[in-house]
Amino acid sequence: MVEGAVYVKVWQIRLGETMVAVCDCDVMGKKITDGKLVLDVCKEFYGEEKIAADAAIDLLKRATVANLVGKDAVKCGIEAGLIHREAVICVGGVQHAQFIQI
Repeated sequence: MVEGAVYVKVWQIRLGETMVAVCDCDVMGKKITDGKLVLDVCKEFYGEEKIAADAAIDLLKRATVANLVGKDAVKCGIEAGLIHREAVICVGGVQHAQFIQI
């Protein structure tokens, strides 16, 4: 079980498609770089709403597209059964994962 809170933003991107962005509180507002890779963890994309990790898992289970940044956010995706541990990458030492359900 993931404890604590994460930031989340939800969009209806097309009829029947939902995008969810989740990030850890400690990476919000940071620009994480690793060589040419840059993750801009901004409020415009990841939102300003802080929710319990369990609530984020529920949102991810209904998502068709998701972007996750940070250890707790990625763990939410794993616990939701949507992210495989081997699919997680690290950018500048920060975990990152995405999924698309088709």
